[in-house]
Amino acid sequence: MQIRHRTAAAAALLALLLPLPLAGTSAANPAPAAAPRLQSAAPGLPLPTGRFAVGQEDLHLVDRARTDPWAHSGPRELMVTLRYPAERGTGRAPAPYMSTEEARLILADKGLDGVIDPAAFAATRAHARTGARPVQGRYPLIVLSPGFTVPRATLSSLAEELASRGYVVAAVDHAYESAATVFPGGRILTCLACDQTQGPGGREAVTEVRARDTSFLLDRLTARRDPAWRHADLIDRGRIAMAGHSIGGAAALPAMAADPRIRAGIDMDGTLPEPYPAAGIGGRPFMLLGSAASVPGDTPGNWSGPWPHFDGWKRWITLDGTDHFGPTDFPAIRDQLGLPHPEAPLPGSRAVELTRRYVTAFFDRHLKGQARPVLDGPSADAPEVRFHTP
Repeated sequence: MQIRHRTAAAAALLALLLPLPLAGTSAANPAPAAAPRLQSAAPGLPLPTGRFAVGQEDLHLVDRARTDPWAHSGPRELMVTLRYPAERGTGRAPAPYMSTEEARLILADKGLDGVIDPAAFAATRAHARTGARPVQGRYPLIVLSPGFTVPRATLSSLAEELASRGYVVAAVDHAYESAATVFPGGRILTCLACDQTQGPGGREAVTEVRARDTSFLLDRLTARRDPAWRHADLIDRGRIAMAGHSIGGAAALPAMAADPRIRAGIDMDGTLPEPYPAAGIGGRPFMLLGSAASVPGDTPGNWSGPWPHFDGWKRWITLDGTDHFGPTDFPAIRDQLGLPHPEAPLPGSRAVELTRRYVTAFFDRHLKGQARPVLDGPSADAPEVRFHTP
């Protein structure tokens, strides 16, 4: 649940994807894998289950009022993928998961070059279609922020599910915070923030930047004159929420503290910034959805300290058999590549299903006012799910 040095992140994801644990390996000097077989078959994401088809469009945003905090020059830039309810049978072929060069750099950063074919990873089959005709209406907006060093594509399965169930979803790549992000003109920005955020205050620096990114994004998407997105009339400005994985989930808290437009938030396995915002979040609902390691306790980065400060509707839920990347696409992808994680035995398709179930239920309840009893406590059909009330 922490920001890690680039080499530590590589060791973490290497352990995530390889079939055997790395014995005698340090985070600073991960041992090379023993000549694994190159995985070259393109995996596919689970189908979204809602009644709508899903449309997709990418958006490049430039905040000329801010100098980029990591490059220390030039304006702040974001790449955003919008997904939305669409009419079935419209649009072009499913949008690409990412470019091959982006995949190559991400896999190399994680120590997986030679283990997974970048072309196969880039060709991961998703389901949203570019150019699809929107189903007219007003839908709640969900902002999704990815983990540190990984791109917005890693939250595609969740984004597609939410869009299929009647949400507009904006998944954001924050410039210089991923191992690779492709910007217009073929520019690829790498993780300048990785080496600038080590030590005390690093996590807080990233979450503060992301909170400001989120407010800028909302300004541009909900502007009454000249909004940044051609389908901005689909967005219900009064129903906005945020969720994210790892540092992206942690950023939901300062984003809510700074921006009252965000009505609800979810942190998926991210260490929350400290101290808790002095002004709080005004009783707005917040959910902690974590891996099997995120149970209450006194370990560094645990949620036990911030938990009492949440003064509105709140839940703390963990999924047995998962790891830090459980809420992302990675469990489903690694299973199909034949690279299961021995310490996260829950099948990838089940991890995706449960993440979708509880995230969607949370937003249905707090943005649509729909009863969702699944959030009230344990369910017989989900024995992997644990509710905590420390």
